[in-house]
Amino acid sequence: MNDPIQPYSELGFAAVALRVFRRQFFLNPTYHAYCQYLNIDPDKVSKLSDIPFLPISFFKSHEVKTGDFTPELIFRSSGTTGMQHSVHLIRDALLYQRSLIAGFRHFYGNPADYTFLALLPNYLEQKHSSLVYMMDELMRQSGSADSGYYLYNHKELYQKLQQLRDRHQKTILWGVTFALLDFAEKYPIDFPELIVFETGGMKGRRKEMVKEELYDILRKAFGVSDIHSEYGMCELLSQAYSKGGNVFATPPWMQLRLRSEKDPLDGSDTVGTGVINVIDLANLHSCSFIATEDLGRRHHDGIEVLGRLDSAQIRGCNLMVL
Repeated sequence: MNDPIQPYSELGFAAVALRVFRRQFFLNPTYHAYCQYLNIDPDKVSKLSDIPFLPISFFKSHEVKTGDFTPELIFRSSGTTGMQHSVHLIRDALLYQRSLIAGFRHFYGNPADYTFLALLPNYLEQKHSSLVYMMDELMRQSGSADSGYYLYNHKELYQKLQQLRDRHQKTILWGVTFALLDFAEKYPIDFPELIVFETGGMKGRRKEMVKEELYDILRKAFGVSDIHSEYGMCELLSQAYSKGGNVFATPPWMQLRLRSEKDPLDGSDTVGTGVINVIDLANLHSCSFIATEDLGRRHHDGIEVLGRLDSAQIRGCNLMVL
């Protein structure tokens, strides 16, 4: 099909999503088998609510590929040793890069205007991280000699932030939750223009806390009015963004929808609070219709991500073993 990275209207998005569904129904063996298990007749799928969403756990147990190809990239989910990791086989690295940069431009403008700093110790210690690849690409697009990664060298990061603040350089600090908290405790800095991205994840390093408490700590430590975040994962090629309040908006080729907690196959997108389904048209060569294990609440300007389901591993939508 044509390039999926487009400024779709609502009707245009639905029409393309239905074409992608039919393509993936016939060319993706894992998705095809799942649809068959649900007795899905592709000729009767005529609207978005008819499309079945593949449980995200299938990326841990099956090869999710549309068509036959040798992947240019492989993304693996983060996690502790011994966990089963999701694997996303990327046919076209350029398609991922285009989705990433177009999505960033949609919400923040030209990456070349920014310096990117990444405080991602646990991700840098893993291979095949989609987040590290994302940061690599944003830093490359930025071209700033000041962009870079930081592990536990917090003093160097503090000094770099001071320099960038004093030069009035537009700066984005991307950090995993526990690392941002560790840094904030020792090196608070008043940098109101700084954009702080919190990626989530305590990884067992610190006690879990509610988002409101976490964001209050980080806002005060950096002197900023809001904490930004990105809703992405290794199973997706696109990202939703929050500029505050943990409420996420999507680029035109991506949608977040809510399904009922009681009915995992519900595709109506009518509930106010439910489990998040994702349509990512950039997932052209894997599966564009993903049933996540995240709980969300609808707002007029997007979807608030409330956290993971407690029973994620035994949810009713994980119905089959192929």
